[in-house]
Amino acid sequence: MFQRRLLSSILKRNKELKSIFNNNKYRESSNLSKSFGFSSSTIIKRNSFYNSYHKSLPQNHFVSQWRNVSTVASVGTKSQEGLKLLVVGGPRAQKLVGIWLFGSAAWVFSMVVLGGITRLTRSGLSMTDWKFTGGLPPLTDEEWLQEFEKYKQSPEYKRVNKGMSVEDFKFIYWMEYAHRMWGRGLGLIFALPFSYFLRKGYITLRLGMKLSTLFALGAGQGLIGWWMVKSGLEEPPSEYAQPRVSPYRLAAHLTSAFAIYTGLFWTALSVVMPEPPTESVAWVRGAAKVKRLALPVSILAGITAVSGAFVAGNDAGRAYNTFPKMGDTWIPDNIFELEPLIRNFFENTATVQLDHRVLATTTLLAISALWWSTRKVDIHPAIRSLIGSTVGMAALQVTLGISTLLSYVPVSLGTAHQAGALTLMTLLILLNHTVRKPSMALLKSLPQVAKAT
Repeated sequence: MFQRRLLSSILKRNKELKSIFNNNKYRESSNLSKSFGFSSSTIIKRNSFYNSYHKSLPQNHFVSQWRNVSTVASVGTKSQEGLKLLVVGGPRAQKLVGIWLFGSAAWVFSMVVLGGITRLTRSGLSMTDWKFTGGLPPLTDEEWLQEFEKYKQSPEYKRVNKGMSVEDFKFIYWMEYAHRMWGRGLGLIFALPFSYFLRKGYITLRLGMKLSTLFALGAGQGLIGWWMVKSGLEEPPSEYAQPRVSPYRLAAHLTSAFAIYTGLFWTALSVVMPEPPTESVAWVRGAAKVKRLALPVSILAGITAVSGAFVAGNDAGRAYNTFPKMGDTWIPDNIFELEPLIRNFFENTATVQLDHRVLATTTLLAISALWWSTRKVDIHPAIRSLIGSTVGMAALQVTLGISTLLSYVPVSLGTAHQAGALTLMTLLILLNHTVRKPSMALLKSLPQVAKAT
């Protein structure tokens, strides 16, 4: 239903724009026909004026001016050779939509960080019910006692927090409440400007479909969150096990958040930077070489982030708090103790942590190899700087991970490590977006080698 309304709104707006264009075209045609009524002396005067104006300009004026135009501005005339802008309405519309999308992506980033804090403070199971639209928090002592009584019926209270005071309960409740309402706030921040830009006719059909998909994923993220929390409200299979959410559902929740962030950030970049930064054909060839390496490295980093979600879901960071060895051995003896074998990679604490260690180390080595192999490749300085920043962030992320493990997962370091994962993904997204192939129009206008500065 939402996509049907979106499609009809965009098509209607396009018809209006087409009608305006045809009317303007008709006026221009009428004016041109009227111009045949001018006297020959008037036409001669106008021609002599334009000829004298062109002679007064420096040689190759238009060519040099075109090449000095920025990448974003240069595509404002809408190339006939394949480049399709995501936003119509000029540079101002492009800027407004870009700011909105970058702001939405930043909001998702903050959601991931807040979700990490909520999990690390063990606040996620404090609210035992869920409403799609949310509601007011407890405002009176009586309402707080009612919520506290609901929590007392949960396995977490009975096995972990028995004897907790109302004041302590308020802290974990407010953490979970803030996380949920922050997510609903994101829905408003996204939907209201989206409706406005649709009404103004800035959003093309292609962009509208992308953003509708992201909006649907965002709405589904709330349902996935409750589906995850609900698993933690069930009685654990063993009387000695601590209540916690399903690692599969937690991984789905975190992976979905990363996917939404990636989609928003990539789309925002495509809006404000429809062409990659390049000044020569040689730099385009160099960027293509980097792309062949950057894409598999980015996939590896994404897999590592998902494995981190299983570490969090199994609370594996609080086991084997030594490095580089896991306890007294390099590889624990119990890594394949569960049946069937595949379960060990998702539910076995030892195996999950070992996987994450191996993947994180491999990711750091792969990003370092990317930097090493592109040292002598002729590429845009911005791409070279971005590769260096990515190597530095990967090294910092590994350092944060080791520090978190050795410190037995304090809230501050655990949160920083989760934020670091998304920061590293941000740099890799930016790198992949920057090394994509330019349009044929831009490619044909480039010199073979960039001018020395």
